[in-house]
Amino acid sequence: MAQPTGRSFMQVLCEKYSPENFPYRRGPGMGVHVPATPQGSPMKDRLNLPSVLVLNSCGITCAGDEKEIAAFCAHVSELDLSDNKLKDWHEVSKIVSNVPQLEFLNLSSNPLNLSVLERTCAGSFSGVRKLVLNNSKASWETVHTILQELPDLEELFLCLNDYETVSCPSICCHSLKLLHITDNNLQDWTEIRKLGVMFPSLDTLVLANNHLNAIEEPGDSLARLFPNLRSISLHKSGLHSWEDIDKLNSFPKLEEVRLLGIPLLEPYTTEERRKLVIARLPSVSKLNGSVVTDGEREDSERFFIRYYVDVPQEEVPFRYHELITKYGKLEPLAEVDLRPQSSAKVEVHFNDQVEEISIRLDQTVAELKKQLKTLVQLPTSNMLLYYFDHEAPFGPEEMKYSSRALHSFGIRDGDKIYVDSKTK
Repeated sequence: MAQPTGRSFMQVLCEKYSPENFPYRRGPGMGVHVPATPQGSPMKDRLNLPSVLVLNSCGITCAGDEKEIAAFCAHVSELDLSDNKLKDWHEVSKIVSNVPQLEFLNLSSNPLNLSVLERTCAGSFSGVRKLVLNNSKASWETVHTILQELPDLEELFLCLNDYETVSCPSICCHSLKLLHITDNNLQDWTEIRKLGVMFPSLDTLVLANNHLNAIEEPGDSLARLFPNLRSISLHKSGLHSWEDIDKLNSFPKLEEVRLLGIPLLEPYTTEERRKLVIARLPSVSKLNGSVVTDGEREDSERFFIRYYVDVPQEEVPFRYHELITKYGKLEPLAEVDLRPQSSAKVEVHFNDQVEEISIRLDQTVAELKKQLKTLVQLPTSNMLLYYFDHEAPFGPEEMKYSSRALHSFGIRDGDKIYVDSKTK
């Protein structure tokens, strides 16, 4: 039988963690000692192997000497073999079967779709709790075999695998708590509901960057499908109806939702998006990664009532009536324009004459004098101005400083400007 060609797992391990590249640190558990074999080992007597091995993008195609893997990796709990050239499940099995403490395994971006995973091989993965198969193009048959042989699997990553459908196995997996299946092509809800059947204990479901266009399921059925779901990500899905958002309330344990980048919310402002979603999901305590405080919830629910107050009754969502019961009918908030006034109509008094004129409030006292020069027939150098606020209890205020802006006096419509002559 021909030996696999290319770099072996053991070869890369020796190169990366050799004393020359990764100096030995003294202390318990810091190193592994392997006595030299009669034939002589190509490795040093000691390798400084941590319990977490990262061997990604190293060109690994095969396992290498299994006895040496067993000797050096007995304490390893996490192994990252992503972006290598492993295409034979038998070679992966040779590695994993000799790492007895392994709980986390990352096989992303290896061409493992080129071989069939047999149950005898999958049995070597039995202790793994977290498995990453992103961009491995693993078939559903491969996934089913893994699920049968990994009784303690808790987290599974199946992103970037070009799935358009989901294939259900004959038995379900009760151990799985978290499923990442982002960046696939799952458009129809009938495919997503299969995940609920497969994984009845699911706590977290990450469906981001799929093209799911609707949640086509009655509320009572949703509750039975995902009875333990606490968190769901629908980021950049195709949801375009508020009814789909309302259906999330059917998940009995749902606490966290991610809904950024969906067509439904595109027409709304950032404030409207968050408040309208919070008001519709009374049990959700975290939205798009941010905690929903009690104060924010009340603000959002009150905003929701005011948002729909003028909408025809046949178009008002059911949640509106629930919130009316809670808060009563609310008057629209008064619109207060806090922008500074740009102009004012004032009375200009000079001698016995009174003229009403409009003045710009962004100009200075000196510029106002120029505006009044023609009206009062006085040179600006001989002009005294006094401002009188018709609501103020005090008398007129002399406008002494030529560079002072008029808006700083608080001038409003109906106020008076008195003009006097210095030589009078």
